[in-house]
Parts: sequence; C-alpha cells; structure tokens
Amino acid sequence: MKLSRAASRYANAILSLAIDKSEAVAVNEEMKTILVTLNGNKELRDFMSSPLIKSEQKRGALRQVFKDAGAITMGSFDLLVDNKRADILMDVATKYILLFEEMNKREIATVTTAVEISADLEQKVLAKAKELAGKDITLEKKIDESILGGFILRVGDQEINASVANKLGQLKRTFAAR
Repeated sequence: MKLSRAASRYANAILSLAIDKSEAVAVNEEMKTILVTLNGNKELRDFMSSPLIKSEQKRGALRQVFKDAGAITMGSFDLLVDNKRADILMDVATKYILLFEEMNKREIATVTTAVEISADLEQKVLAKAKELAGKDITLEKKIDESILGGFILRVGDQEINASVANKLGQLKRTFAAR
C-alpha cells in the first residue's frame, strides 16, 4: 500500500507530539478506531473527501464521530481540516499505526557466557542491552564453554566481547607483535 508523503509527514508529526506528551499508546488506539470506522463507512470517507463540504462541517463531523478521542487526535483533525487535507485522514491513521509498531519493535540481544548467568547479572546485561539499542530488548542466552569466562553481548550490529578467550587472544597478539 502506497501512502502519500503528506500522510507520512502528518503521521510523523502526530507521533512525535504523542511521544513528547507520553500519549503514543492512547493515540495509537484512537488511530486504530479511526481506521476501522473509516474503512467501514464509505459515506464518512466520501464526506471527508468532498470539496463541496465546508471545513467546519467536516471538523464537526469528526468531533462527533470520534467524541472520545484525546486532545492530540482532536488537534490532528483540526490540522488536517484547516489544511484542506481531511481526505487523507485514513492514510494518516494507517501510517501512524505503522510508525508506532515499528518504533515499538523489540530487538533481540544475545548474551553468550561460559556458564549459566544469575538473575541479578541477567538484569544488568538486559539494562546494558537496552542502553545500546535504545529500545526494549528480549534477551536470548547462550552457553559456550569455549569463551572460558566473561560474556559476549550482541545487540543488532553491535558487540561487546568481554570474554576471557578474547582477552587471552588480545594478549597473545600483543606478545606476538613484539
């Protein structure tokens, strides 16, 4: 599905505001409601796209149909209507939902240790992985006795290798270079 660049810009702006106000989850639910409502109501879609309908009528209709929506969603209605873009509301809602889901995708971090790690250490590793990724992490644990001790943490394309085997390899290279 190809969404207009304008819909993407509006959706990005709405998401940014929603994040700043800590309302991204609530706005996402409202965008889902808007999408379902517009998908199931051709008359409302036609009403929003009609150049013959005055802006105030469109604004009033949106405020009535989605009367339970929060301030950010209501503000986005006003913005779209004022800019004569009420016809792309469905695309804006779709793009917002896509951006929200992409933003909340959990990343998988892999920690490799020589032995099973304690719950306390697992929490510390998880915190470091979240810091590296900048998003929620699902921690996958692997045991590889060949690293001898320490750990290897891999998050996306980043790796922290604090294994004993790696340290020994570095020492070996240092002595070999002399």
